[in-house]
Amino acid sequence: MMSKSFWAYLILPLLALECLTLQATAGNLSGASPGDLIFREGNEAISDMVLTMDNGHFSHVGLLAKQEDEWVVIHSTPSEIEGRIDGVVIDPIEFFISPQRSRHHAVYRVEATNVQREHAVRWAMSQEGTPFSVLSPEGIYCTTLVWKAWKSAGLDLEAQFTHMAIPLAEGDFLLPSGLLSSSKLTLLEPEALSVQQ
Repeated sequence: MMSKSFWAYLILPLLALECLTLQATAGNLSGASPGDLIFREGNEAISDMVLTMDNGHFSHVGLLAKQEDEWVVIHSTPSEIEGRIDGVVIDPIEFFISPQRSRHHAVYRVEATNVQREHAVRWAMSQEGTPFSVLSPEGIYCTTLVWKAWKSAGLDLEAQFTHMAIPLAEGDFLLPSGLLSSSKLTLLEPEALSVQQ
């Protein structure tokens, strides 16, 4: 029978390596500022639907912020944790970009002043708990959350809305590629983007 110390010698280095990998991935944000946008291609069925409609590389977006000196992401999403609301939540960066939720991600810098950044982040945080909805005016979805956050700060990202007719609704929708069309966004973290062709 193997001793506990044998298993500790075997498992602890693997756990340490996993932690270092997570830190290295999240640590690539050294040039980021609160208010910058982080896009990801998700693993869920809804991500595949968005990618089919959008024909882009990303299905989800959030706004970067700091809480107690740690990076977090403010985003609107169907619940990713059992028992949690479908809506605006604030998650640690490691949760947002974990392989269980993200195939790849990229960070885009928003050309803005520090005052605008503070306002955009504060507005986005104030939306925590708002229901996730693509159709209802009482709800909000990921791209419109970040677009409205910056609009509330006096910065129009000049994103391109797409007119679509989807089941039960027709209208103009902001898809991830429409947000990425903004001239106010600059790719900050190209090494994080490993698009699978």
